[in-house]
Amino acid sequence: MLRGLHTAASGMIAQQRRHDTVTNNISNIHTPGYKQNNAVTRSFPEMLLAITGVEPAERREIGRWTSSVFAEESLSIHVQGDLLQTNLSSDFALISNIDVDGLAFDASGKTIADNGDVIFQPQAFFTVQDQNGEIRYTRGGKFTVTGDGFLMSGDGSSVLGVDGQPIQLPPGTGLDQLVMTDNQRFLNGAGEDIGVQLLITRINNPNDLVREGNGNFRFAGDEADTAPIAADERVEVRQGYVERSNVDPTQAAVDLMSAMRAYEANQKVIQFYDQSLQKTANEIGRI
Repeated sequence: MLRGLHTAASGMIAQQRRHDTVTNNISNIHTPGYKQNNAVTRSFPEMLLAITGVEPAERREIGRWTSSVFAEESLSIHVQGDLLQTNLSSDFALISNIDVDGLAFDASGKTIADNGDVIFQPQAFFTVQDQNGEIRYTRGGKFTVTGDGFLMSGDGSSVLGVDGQPIQLPPGTGLDQLVMTDNQRFLNGAGEDIGVQLLITRINNPNDLVREGNGNFRFAGDEADTAPIAADERVEVRQGYVERSNVDPTQAAVDLMSAMRAYEANQKVIQFYDQSLQKTANEIGRI
């Protein structure tokens, strides 16, 4: 019976975390470049039950029976979001559709290799430097220009150029006076190259990115899996646009309802066990 209480309680906790993840997605529907988070629910490890004494360590295996669930991981979905035209010269949107030879990716940005491995589609990101000097990656392209000409992202991080240094525009030059070429270089009104080019980084496995807030990601994988995009890759930067959040509001509403119903079901199970324990203590105990 106590095992049933543990199972129902863990289910409630998992559904609450799922609910929190979905509400966070909904609150960021209008955040440029935001990537949807999905809560991953897993079965509770049987070995941990044995260690904690809930189940004996020595028992005969006649099948698999998971006792409870936990949701301690969130995976970001890095598929392309829709573009919104703003006509602002300081807004930039990335369109990333990087091909991998011999692989066809589905709508969620993944495919299954012949050996059964899951392979995720590489994605392109703006490269920025935060206030601590650390390299970060973002799809949020609402930039600003400081009084001394430095190009900054929405959270105050410096936007980097292909030389790895913060981009600084020539004195007295605004983004409204510049035109971006197909290879992310800026030309002035006379068509002259001013020597400024955005650094767009390819991340081979976007699941190696760790969300840090304000639309920034930290790369936690092998540095060999990051590189500036090549000229022939299917990556485009559009000035005067921003990338919308890729959150599906309809699916988010369905997920919220599903999490609420599952939470209520687990709550009723706990109430049932509580009534059973009460009868055991107050009625059977009298016999």
